[in-house]
Amino acid sequence: MKVIGLTGSIGMGKSTTAAMFREAGLPVYDADAAVHELYDRGGAAVGPVGEAFPGVVADGRVDREALRQRVLGHPEELKRLNAIVHPLVGQDRGGFMRKAQADGADWVVFDVPLLFETGGHANVDAIVVVSAPAPMQRERVLARPGMSPERLDAILAQQLADAEKRARAHYVVDTGQGLEAARAQVRAIVAALRLKTD
Repeated sequence: MKVIGLTGSIGMGKSTTAAMFREAGLPVYDADAAVHELYDRGGAAVGPVGEAFPGVVADGRVDREALRQRVLGHPEELKRLNAIVHPLVGQDRGGFMRKAQADGADWVVFDVPLLFETGGHANVDAIVVVSAPAPMQRERVLARPGMSPERLDAILAQQLADAEKRARAHYVVDTGQGLEAARAQVRAIVAALRLKTD
């Protein structure tokens, strides 16, 4: 069983593209969704994150916005957080892999926003980067509730530049051309990867 690392900067359409891989029949592991569960009431990260960052746990769950404020622009704090969360995500992903293998999957997709930034690209067989023109990216992100140009710039400063991601990708899905064009690109990628493994 082989692994596709799916990544892309904020506002590029990665979640929509992940759904297209799911439609194409590939199991998709969503790292962000796993972190949401770990931060929710009863999640394995609530205790250790609360100890490391006093005041970010409210009502039995991690307040993601409060935590974001604590680590954004503070590399050492972010490193401390990652040291807590990444091993927990790894355990969760292991369960996903065992199920996919038992179900007979030939390829699986890891949907990981910070694939390059965390070194995860070294552990996948193919890298797919989701991209769109920069003006479209900004427009999409700034339409989100609570988003500001300053906050967007702070997020982008922590992410590898889109051009660098595209240069390091095996495949690029351009979401700037609309949903149907992106869906066709995903189908073509899946077909090409399956040809390589047949």
